[in-house]
Amino acid sequence: MVKEISLGNYLFTRLKQLGVDSVFGVPGDFTLPLLDHIYEVEGMKWVGNTNELNAGYAADGYSRVKRLAALCTTFGVGELSALAAVAGSYAEHVGMVHIVGVPSLTSQSKQLLLHHTLGNGDFTVFRQMSDKICETTITLSDPTKVGEDIDRALRTAYVAQRPVYLAVPANFHDLPIDATRLDTPIDLTIEANETDAQEEVLETIIEMMTKAEKPIILVDACASRHDTIKETNELAVRTQYPVFVTPMGKSSFDELNPRFGGVYVGSLSSPEVAEVVESADLVLSVGALLSDFNTGSFTYRYSTRNIVEFHSNHTKIRSASYPGIRMKELLQKLNAKVTKAIVKPNVPVPTIKEVATPMPPESKIRQQWLWTRLSSFLRPGDIIVSETGTSSFGIVHTKFPKNTIGISQVLWGSIGYSVGAAMGAAMGAAELDPNRRVLLFVGDGSLQLTVTEISTMIKWGLKPYIFVLNNDGYTIERLIHGEKAGYNDIHMWKYANLLDTFNATDYESLQVNTVGELEKLLSDKEFNEPKRIRLMELFIPKMDAPVSLIKQAKITAQTNAVSE
Repeated sequence: MVKEISLGNYLFTRLKQLGVDSVFGVPGDFTLPLLDHIYEVEGMKWVGNTNELNAGYAADGYSRVKRLAALCTTFGVGELSALAAVAGSYAEHVGMVHIVGVPSLTSQSKQLLLHHTLGNGDFTVFRQMSDKICETTITLSDPTKVGEDIDRALRTAYVAQRPVYLAVPANFHDLPIDATRLDTPIDLTIEANETDAQEEVLETIIEMMTKAEKPIILVDACASRHDTIKETNELAVRTQYPVFVTPMGKSSFDELNPRFGGVYVGSLSSPEVAEVVESADLVLSVGALLSDFNTGSFTYRYSTRNIVEFHSNHTKIRSASYPGIRMKELLQKLNAKVTKAIVKPNVPVPTIKEVATPMPPESKIRQQWLWTRLSSFLRPGDIIVSETGTSSFGIVHTKFPKNTIGISQVLWGSIGYSVGAAMGAAMGAAELDPNRRVLLFVGDGSLQLTVTEISTMIKWGLKPYIFVLNNDGYTIERLIHGEKAGYNDIHMWKYANLLDTFNATDYESLQVNTVGELEKLLSDKEFNEPKRIRLMELFIPKMDAPVSLIKQAKITAQTNAVSE
């Protein structure tokens, strides 16, 4: 007799095998029978978020900690509510399986006028909407191939590090599947690079490295997204090249490494960093995502055409592109070929000390001081979530210790993202190490979009640090346009009361007005231990912002005003 297992049990067991212990989402009638099967898998949790958008953000944050996440929504209204989050995960290379409970195939074939539809009998329209923001979309329809289709969906999301859409008809949740399939793990290996093409690429790169006198390594977001941090660090150790990161690449390289040179953001970089990067005669770029906010609005000023771009699915050398030569294997091969002729230990590394300038205790908290002061508050293993706006620009000036994870959404830039992402990151962190700290930095304007996800944190006993930067509205928008415009104002809330409002029992909620108050708090040993959920409302002058944001805002305003 062939041992069988239900489709629902099979799906969630497979996710569990890939390290996914939590499923994010909001229940709906087309998903309810499927959700029953979560509780059949030991250790698997249904999180239950406050809305689908927040659930998508939470899945994104969870995946950045654990490499894969599961989001489950119902057909139509539920899935569409999550799509802004799914699109962000696609843009920023984050692995996620978006499981959508859809009407039964019988109902679809009869084109019944069901709720959650557009009333036109078209049951494919929502899947089509996801086509452009998912690596692939799959609807389970053939009972003989559902196990294969599920495995394909999960493998694609994990390997490509992009969302995958998986539609499960409401009458399929109990469909029997051969249980012995679970004995064979899903193959997560990346396709090998073509040998001859890779050798040609290696020869060219090694020749360029041998001739270079001032080479550098520039690390970006996809180094971490596509699991090449180890290879990149090894390349830096072997070659002794100075290493720089982009804003999206923060935490992708050890900032305490003596060859770490700082953050390069084009014209927004410190002069010392810009001098070394822009005078380099060879740039090894790992995992680049060259968006406007990641490059100082495209103000990179390399003085050389000798640029090698390592990407997850191709390599580019100068203007020549090599499809299918993937960076993980290529970097491994390159590291094995490093010789003395390639090593350049004497290329200077900028010495920038991001140290907080001493301020009188009664001083108001200023952004530039805050972000440098946080460097000494962070500790190894921290997960730092920074919101689009002043936080994502300010965190560039914060020195990260070893083994930290920096989470921000520099490319997609959806305000409110960080609150949901912090919830997901905290859930993932708790599953790996309950003592690992999660720190959220969010402005008051962004917080108002997704504030209810704090309730989900409390429900699950998560213990993040929530730093609310209260600068009375949308400061980043004021800097770009409309400093005194009413559309950049928000209604003032009693933020310090939020934890109580969401029925927290073991919590700490504080209002911090001065430098002295914050210094005392950050220096307190008990405060440094993640024993309870904490919310700190930091009062900051309305138009105060990191210098890099002020410069970026001017560039963005000028760009937006260009008519041609």
